[in-house]
Amino acid sequence: MTLSRILGSTALVLLAAGAAQAQEVTLRIQTHYNPEQTSGKLATEFVEDVETMSGGAIDIEMFYASSVVATVETFDAAANGIIDCDMTGGAYQTGKNAAFQFVGDIMGGYDTPYQQLSWLYYGGGMEQAQELYNQFGMQLIGWWVYGQESLVSSTPITGPEDLKDWKFRSPPGMETEIFANLGASPIVMDFTEVFTAMETGIIEGTDYSGLANDESIGLFDLAQHATYPGFHSMPSDHLACNKAVWDGLSDQHRAIIEVAMEKLALRSSLFFEKANAEASARLTEAGVTLHDWSAEDRATFRQAAQAAWDVWAEKSPEAKSLVESHKAYLTQLGLIAE
Repeated sequence: MTLSRILGSTALVLLAAGAAQAQEVTLRIQTHYNPEQTSGKLATEFVEDVETMSGGAIDIEMFYASSVVATVETFDAAANGIIDCDMTGGAYQTGKNAAFQFVGDIMGGYDTPYQQLSWLYYGGGMEQAQELYNQFGMQLIGWWVYGQESLVSSTPITGPEDLKDWKFRSPPGMETEIFANLGASPIVMDFTEVFTAMETGIIEGTDYSGLANDESIGLFDLAQHATYPGFHSMPSDHLACNKAVWDGLSDQHRAIIEVAMEKLALRSSLFFEKANAEASARLTEAGVTLHDWSAEDRATFRQAAQAAWDVWAEKSPEAKSLVESHKAYLTQLGLIAE
């Protein structure tokens, strides 16, 4: 055989090997975000990062806007092998175990995304959360936290005293208990009903998202007050994968996905910090009043939240363990007293 034929044969073998490598792993992931949303675009960057760092060996098929199953069913769909990974949030799974509240939306806990992520990676959070996820055949890969949410209102909410009899849209679960204990009148409703409810006076305000997101969907066409910076809610979106699928990946592929997830977490927090600050300037100029609660008022809310944590801690051993872990870390950060 001539040298040219040997080289040609070698090239074909390498090309075939490269093609096989490029198709090594396919992961089907569902997120509740639309691809046009900022968070959806950041999720797309995550896909591109994984595929690039793996040299094409990992192919991700991302399903946006809960296009395979409903948002609340994504976790089960991954656990049962319909898809491979869930990119929604743990708080949707409190019906399985109350402990998911404390890996989804702690309520009244950390002040910044960086503190919350610090608990996960350096406060023992990942280890404890992993035990919970593994019980349901899932592996927690990481979080992405966009920051504090704001309360939007047609009436001033300058502090806890303004919450008395304040009627607002609330998501179900622990949040309704916290605000009710502070004298508010939370009403659980789908967000699609909020605009009509505010226009007709059924509610005076709503808990939806961060300030920039609230602005983008037109909430301030109906209300001229908001809390900012926020303090009450900072949801953690997660990436959680079917444990058998995750365990079947190589160490290299798992490391690539973990690194891409940590980049997503950082970029998400940084982007929304900037976007919320820009929204604050625009809204203030437009005549919207932003209420920055004092340290004392925030402490009042945090105390009410802690009372609800204690109630939820009794719902399961895993919830109790996570609450104790958060309290210890929040104490270490000086956010709550011993």
